[in-house]
Amino acid sequence: MKRRYETLALVASLFWGSTVVAQQPLAPVEARVPFAPTAFTGTDGLNHLAYELDITNIYGDTGALKPQGLDVYGDDASVPLASFSAGKLAGMTRPAPAEHAPVSIESGKRAVIYVWITLPKGSLSPHMLRHRMAFAAEKGKPELLDGVSVPVNTTAPLTLGAPLRGGLWLAHEGPGNAHSHHWGSLVAVNGMVTIPQRYAFDLVGIDRQGHAMHAGVKDIGHSRYVDWIGYGADVIAVADGVISDAHDGEQEHAPLSPQGEPDSLTTRAVFGNYVVLQVAPSVFASYAHLQRGSVKVHAGDHVTRGQLLGHLGQSGGSSAPHLHFQLSNAATFEGSEGLPFVFDRFDFFGPESEAQLFGQGGPWTAPPAQHRQAQLPLNDVVIGFP
Repeated sequence: MKRRYETLALVASLFWGSTVVAQQPLAPVEARVPFAPTAFTGTDGLNHLAYELDITNIYGDTGALKPQGLDVYGDDASVPLASFSAGKLAGMTRPAPAEHAPVSIESGKRAVIYVWITLPKGSLSPHMLRHRMAFAAEKGKPELLDGVSVPVNTTAPLTLGAPLRGGLWLAHEGPGNAHSHHWGSLVAVNGMVTIPQRYAFDLVGIDRQGHAMHAGVKDIGHSRYVDWIGYGADVIAVADGVISDAHDGEQEHAPLSPQGEPDSLTTRAVFGNYVVLQVAPSVFASYAHLQRGSVKVHAGDHVTRGQLLGHLGQSGGSSAPHLHFQLSNAATFEGSEGLPFVFDRFDFFGPESEAQLFGQGGPWTAPPAQHRQAQLPLNDVVIGFP
């Protein structure tokens, strides 16, 4: 082990020309960013970068490595663009550590760190990101990860129209929430690990009081489809395009009923009744959990923006009526990477919690609408479409 550290330190001295780096052993880890981030504007009016940093503790005899913090630098800057303490990393990492425990990467194990960077207001996105992380080592001296450069994708997010016709909608489990079942879900299939739902959200219909069900429902545990505000709403094309895939005929589940694990992580197993619309080369909009018997299109159909595709329902992996919407770089769920996008225009009504959907906690009342353009709704905010 001593010889390995001396060799790594010598390599560091030759490569970086830095006495400081040479004196600190380099961490025996593989670290990479599997999918380059793209800057986008959220409903907070700020630009963001969202991506994952995968760190694998390679050797069996290293012992646990505990990250002490993460600094992310933009381009050639000497001051970090973002810094995350060890405590902050605990909330950004999967598998998640025990409550109040630090992140610890055991020998032979991988940790995925979900990085969310908010760029300073008025600043341009960097062209390159690089990372610096110190580890407390179970065996030996503290160790350093320095580098892991990744280019920032310069392609602007695609601008889309509304996926639903009218109404108020909670964008639930949306961008910025690394603990959501969307961004937080790795999909491993046939040698690939991807995150198809990186920027996805579930659009839940609400009334002016923020409730997901019509007034008068006495037992929400035994509600019917007609009790839900959004059930049956028109689902429409966000852009001109060609239908890549569509499926209908799957049974819908009773609202708020227990859901079993899908048989496989495929489009049909996860999405239920769905439509996949190609809106640009290698860019696909997916609409999931549609009402049985409502899908109006077939693979190969050409559609125009605003055209009716189906109706909001509760098929597939869905515990309540809602529309799951995402953009990705492949027509299939498995093997695809989620892409950011923006809606060309919508009304913004601020945040709402999941509890408020069911009348719990403080009451929610729709404030005056703020008209927004070219933004991506962030996690748990209420939006309205024309």
